[in-house]
Amino acid sequence: MRYREVLGVLTDGNAREWALGVLTEIAAGRTPILGVRHPLGFLCLPVERDGGLGVCVHIWTSAARPARSTTSQIHCHSWDLISHVLYGQVCNVHAALTDTAESPTHRVFEVVSAPEGDVLRPTGRTVRYAPGRADLFAAGDTYTLVAGAFHSSVIPGDGEAATVALGRVRPEREDLSLGPLAAPLHHVRRERLDAADTARAAELARRSLWTSNTQGG
Repeated sequence: MRYREVLGVLTDGNAREWALGVLTEIAAGRTPILGVRHPLGFLCLPVERDGGLGVCVHIWTSAARPARSTTSQIHCHSWDLISHVLYGQVCNVHAALTDTAESPTHRVFEVVSAPEGDVLRPTGRTVRYAPGRADLFAAGDTYTLVAGAFHSSVIPGDGEAATVALGRVRPEREDLSLGPLAAPLHHVRRERLDAADTARAAELARRSLWTSNTQGG
């Protein structure tokens, strides 16, 4: 089970070595992994999905075109997140939401994901949003986020960062996103990278990690 193995790697402080090995294998085309251009602004390398457990490497880079977002970067997961920063910085901005029908700023959308893409379904819930506490994490840091907590991930500076993301699904929770008040139900096709683009993304992250001064990774 890769999830438990990687969790042990993080606990033991060996995330950097693990990630260098995985990224080297992907960059060399020795795995079936294909990347995804995620609507939240990063490239996702899905290392393993096993039932309700998952392990991914997320890469934010100005060298790759981001996917188009039809809602916003403010969202919550149906799964508990453990995130370890490999290089760069990641700012986790908590969302302060007030449920209201008077002068709301956003509508809550349910996100139903399938292999071919996402269905974004508007709910009757409208909210007023304001940014809350912002926690900044640097290379070598690990942070957690419980399922159902609205937040957004902001990459300061030149936009270069990567994380190892571990997810554990909570069946009672939903994937939700804040979107425009009048946006209708719509479908967003996930943009998958081909083998060559996946290898380039992995090599970019490998080189960035190799040349970074990661502490405690």
